[in-house]
Amino acid sequence: MSQKKPRTLNITSIMEEKSETRNYMKHVELLGIHFENELVQTPIKNHEKEGNHEDNIGLGLLYDRFEKSATGCGSDTRSDPVVDIRCLKRKQQTEVHPSPMERFRRRHLSVTLLCEQSWCEMKVSFGLLRPLVKLKEMKKPEVKAGTTIHLRRQLEVHNIVPIQAQSREDSEAIKLLNVMHMVSLLQEGQCVREFPVYGVLEGVFLMGVIDELSYNKEGELVLSELKTRKDMSLPGEAQAKGHHLQVGLYKLLFHGMVNGTVKRSDIIRHLKLEPKQVLGTGVLNYAGSMGMEEGIFGGLVDMVLKTLTSAKVGDIQRLRLEYIHQESGMTIDTKDVECDEAVLRGELRDYLDYWTGQREPRGVDIEEAWKCKLCPFEKSCHWGKDEAEASVSVDPGKKPK
Repeated sequence: MSQKKPRTLNITSIMEEKSETRNYMKHVELLGIHFENELVQTPIKNHEKEGNHEDNIGLGLLYDRFEKSATGCGSDTRSDPVVDIRCLKRKQQTEVHPSPMERFRRRHLSVTLLCEQSWCEMKVSFGLLRPLVKLKEMKKPEVKAGTTIHLRRQLEVHNIVPIQAQSREDSEAIKLLNVMHMVSLLQEGQCVREFPVYGVLEGVFLMGVIDELSYNKEGELVLSELKTRKDMSLPGEAQAKGHHLQVGLYKLLFHGMVNGTVKRSDIIRHLKLEPKQVLGTGVLNYAGSMGMEEGIFGGLVDMVLKTLTSAKVGDIQRLRLEYIHQESGMTIDTKDVECDEAVLRGELRDYLDYWTGQREPRGVDIEEAWKCKLCPFEKSCHWGKDEAEASVSVDPGKKPK
């Protein structure tokens, strides 16, 4: 197979879902101060440009007064414990608790976030409540080193051309154009990196970015996921679990894209986009360079989805994890991953039950309490302590000393 000249791709979209940093940055100003203060019970400050919070506070007070009036739970009933209990029950029955998807205004979830959830749900929950702490973690040297290595690998096969996005529809259009461009490269037998994937799995819209897609000597389409390591060693079972989940979900998402499972309505509805939005100049120029003349976002979505289903690039047949040492760049090992779709979907449904409000977040099992020592939220989280206390049992047949 002859080596062809690298082609241009746009960095605006292909890097967006690769890192949760940008997602957290989008919500820090809007949610960070509010939820940080919600935990420590201090007033909300410095939010004037996000809206009139004085009005919001006033509505809260009015609601409290209305609730007391409706339930009979006024200040004159505090001395009666029976009335207090009745009021508490009524309040619990009338309270509506938003799901994490609603509370944190999530239109979709990233595969990366679900992999973090497989490590510890409590850590994910605290990370949403305290995005500044999460952001600090993303700035660690080992995380930056991993990002640099991924970018270097991408530049080996693609040139990156920045394109200005003037709307949310522009941003998604760039991702779609990159998908269309890389599908054409796959049809030519070339290797592509940073391939965006998306779709609805178990009722929730998921997005991610595949590190690499290429064909082996047997003609099989291989998905390779690069993992960088600070130490010259393979990850333990607990960490490898998230890596297996990641490549498995990528496989399912890619399958849906090339087999017509992803619909235009999925993209429009879940991402809350406007199909009649006119694309910006930068996006139109980029599309024109690919021989496309579609100027409306909805029309572009239709063209890309049609191209995907007619491309005949085939399903992903092999999943591979490549571990390399950050400092030396040496390959530590390459692992093939088996994927049982039924087991994978069952695991995914369990994780999504938290996001859709079907259950509370869970921490680690007592056998994995060592994870807590590595967590920046250890002092705030009581899950490990509660688990340790619950694991202590007393033998009823044994007399105390």
